[in-house]
Amino acid sequence: MKKFFTYLSAAFLVLIIFSNLPKMISAQWDDPNYDRVPQFMLDLNSYFSSPASVVTIDDYDNFDIGVDFAEVHISENPRNPLQYFCAWNTNGTHYTLDGFTWLRNNPSFPSGVAGDPVTAFDSLGNLYYDNMKNPITGTWVIKSTNNSVSWGTGVSANIGNDKNWIAADQSAGPYSNYIYGAMTPGNFVRSTDLGASFSNTFSSSNTLPGNMTAVGPSLDGSIQGGSVYFVKSTGSAFAAVYTFNRSTDGGATFSLMSAQNFANYVGTFVGGRNSVQNMRTRPYPFIAADNSYGPYRGRFYVIYASNVPAGDGNKPDILCRYSTDGGATFSNPVTVNDDVNTQNNNQWMPAPWCDKETGRLYVQWMDTRDCPTSDSALMYATYSTNGGQSFVTNQKISNKKFRINCTSCGGGGTPAYYGDYNSIVSNPKTSMLAWTDFRNNNFGSYVAYFPDFGLRASPSSITINNSNVATFRMVVPSVKLYTDNVTFSATITPTPAAGSLTASFPNGTTLNNYPDSLLVRINAAPNTTAGNYTVVIKASGSNGTPVHVRAVALTVGLVGINNGSIEANDYQLSQNFPNPFNPTTKITYNLRSQTNVKLSVFDAMGRLVGSINKGVQEPGSHFIIFNGTKLSSGVYYYKLETDAFTDTKKMLLVK
Repeated sequence: MKKFFTYLSAAFLVLIIFSNLPKMISAQWDDPNYDRVPQFMLDLNSYFSSPASVVTIDDYDNFDIGVDFAEVHISENPRNPLQYFCAWNTNGTHYTLDGFTWLRNNPSFPSGVAGDPVTAFDSLGNLYYDNMKNPITGTWVIKSTNNSVSWGTGVSANIGNDKNWIAADQSAGPYSNYIYGAMTPGNFVRSTDLGASFSNTFSSSNTLPGNMTAVGPSLDGSIQGGSVYFVKSTGSAFAAVYTFNRSTDGGATFSLMSAQNFANYVGTFVGGRNSVQNMRTRPYPFIAADNSYGPYRGRFYVIYASNVPAGDGNKPDILCRYSTDGGATFSNPVTVNDDVNTQNNNQWMPAPWCDKETGRLYVQWMDTRDCPTSDSALMYATYSTNGGQSFVTNQKISNKKFRINCTSCGGGGTPAYYGDYNSIVSNPKTSMLAWTDFRNNNFGSYVAYFPDFGLRASPSSITINNSNVATFRMVVPSVKLYTDNVTFSATITPTPAAGSLTASFPNGTTLNNYPDSLLVRINAAPNTTAGNYTVVIKASGSNGTPVHVRAVALTVGLVGINNGSIEANDYQLSQNFPNPFNPTTKITYNLRSQTNVKLSVFDAMGRLVGSINKGVQEPGSHFIIFNGTKLSSGVYYYKLETDAFTDTKKMLLVK
């Protein structure tokens, strides 16, 4: 009876909360003048976590790297194209050191954070992560020198009450590695000491969120970092005025360049906000500048969404304008999306990035052209190689449609909060998009490469039996504007207890024309232990990106002369690979029968470093990835414990 009343009380409390949810939302910061996360959601501490996985559909990969809370920003280390960092609300961070494997290490700020995360790398490879304080009086900036493997101490940076932004001077000019920040209601700060401290150098009041900053060269191109841009948004959310300011002294002082009225409604007027299918959306523009030494060096870009034709209830397009005089005047709008009947489809929530090496202008956005009812969307992207005058054929990047109005996600509000921005970043070969995806009825955190190549193993399983050789092909069946090489490598796990397994590429390891394929040959030496193995194929571009992995199941039967009595699912703990390793290594093990499994790692003194209890696992080959980023170089031992088998092996971490 006591439990019954406990359940009844809990149910009554839930009923009260949900019956008053609209009032809670409207009463607590569902204000069109703010783009922050609704306060009640911060109070509920809506934070989730799930392991990263690769979602492959029609040969293309999306990386599902967790569940967070929308509004992502992504940055790439200019010194290492394999290192990316993403942050979603309110402090959901993810990083990769190899362009494929995603890990998480959320920093601890000096006090609570309210979200709107934005990020930047300087030219030295230092990472800066900016997040609003809670309660919102400004922002914290926290720095990492190793792509968020470890963090420094957060410092107070900007001041304001809503939407923040950050940019870094990645040039070798006089303001090299200055860090710039912008925040509503119109404050600009800079750091000249690699993020150790920030000072407020410029203030200009505004009524809407949308303060942003970007870095470009001087107008004559002679000074790297010679133009720092600061844009603010004022007036009505349905007829905003964008005021462009420019600094020529590293953000110390600014000059007013122009005030422009570019956008009208974005979708439909709902509750004082712009809305697409009950998803609130920001009315302010994104900006970028060309820092390259290409033909459009110094060009300044504005990317925004706006209804075409203008007016409440029409459908928005993605529009680009460019300036060749530092924001004093702008070109006519260029439509970025290339769908035939643009008035029938919604295109909104754009994000740009101008590559500092090539000058290629990337843009990504949400798009309903693949859904006749306009209630579902995909992520699209394109780029311009002629300074924003035209854009190449648009490409689908997300590989599964998702419902825009995700009523089960928990965003809340009318229109609902599902985030106000996504993000994109690039290197000279490719870009990476980061977005919030609702395909699984949650706030999924996704990334993907563009341009990109599809990848397939054919067949996906092979057998070596009464022979020493088996072959399969790695196929690049299509590309999304990808023109670089694809280079392949292979590893086989686990290492057989007897004999050996080797992979080779008889016709070379590289493809450069698509569609195409290459042959992979697997050789088994006589007396190789029978059992189940995995051939892992890695394919990557010439600078390491994009990078994709496929696995081929390999079954080895009796090969050559086998005088032993080893069975195909004997217990086995394989040597880790690679070894030595830094910072991650793969530990593979084989199970003969269903059993409990525990793996532990010890240092050279026998002290437990970490362990993972996998519970009951089925017969066959299994593996874990061990991450030694927080450990010192040295010898370590890993131990497999099952109900019927125990083994220990040595591995070496070298940093």
